[in-house]
Amino acid sequence: MLAEERRQRILETLRAEGHVVAKELAERFDISIDSVRRDLTLMEEQGHLQKTYGGAVAPVPAPKTRALPKPEEERYGDGSPHQDAIAKRAASYIRSHDTVFIGGAGIHFGMLKHLPSDIPFTVVTNSIKIAEAIRKREFLTSYLIGGKLRAESAGSMIDVLAIEMIGKFAMDIVFMTGGGIGPAGVSTATPEGAAFARAAAQASRRRICLAPHEKLGHRQFVVSVPIDTIDILITDLAAPKNIIEQIERQRVQVVYADDNETMGSGDREMDSR
Repeated sequence: MLAEERRQRILETLRAEGHVVAKELAERFDISIDSVRRDLTLMEEQGHLQKTYGGAVAPVPAPKTRALPKPEEERYGDGSPHQDAIAKRAASYIRSHDTVFIGGAGIHFGMLKHLPSDIPFTVVTNSIKIAEAIRKREFLTSYLIGGKLRAESAGSMIDVLAIEMIGKFAMDIVFMTGGGIGPAGVSTATPEGAAFARAAAQASRRRICLAPHEKLGHRQFVVSVPIDTIDILITDLAAPKNIIEQIERQRVQVVYADDNETMGSGDREMDSR
């Protein structure tokens, strides 16, 4: 089979299934893994796919730099399996008597079912939705950041009052996310949202970023924190390999939620305290 025909078959599989695995392609076409990698590299350069660790996925369209929040029923619905895996891994970093910040993003809401139920800890949030969901939980103390209510925000406060209030706290972990996450940093659609996220990060000892693959490599309107200020970035195995390598070069620990293993140059656990 000619190389061009093989790459066309790979593209057909990618369109049908959304992803391909290098090992499976090598077995299917009876070629070496190195040959498959060369095919995937060429196809990535042509814009047909995004390489991942172990294979490739279909390219994710870049979001608008100032996209509006999703409707609440969609934002706080059941997340995809890879988002749920990231949320679960994030919750596993919480230790007894920790104070943590959890924002109002959909993936933050997905963390709630994975929060520890047998240890005392404190959650600070700027989201009415999050606060209402956790306020009666045993062993959990919760604080709600106040500020101006915005109709389009699903009940999250990010104005000057909220920024001033979050600065009065000292926290062990901030769980961050954003509409765009890449080598330049974590970004969001509004200056106010970025300023609040920056203040929450500055008030925390450790910064853990929840980064599903569809957010990686994109940049929204305003950067909230540079990527090299993130301690741990949790993603999934569909994360684009070139973006992850650029992030790892900035000494960020990258954790893959799918197989519960840490990979890459920053292979060190930071929760052994």
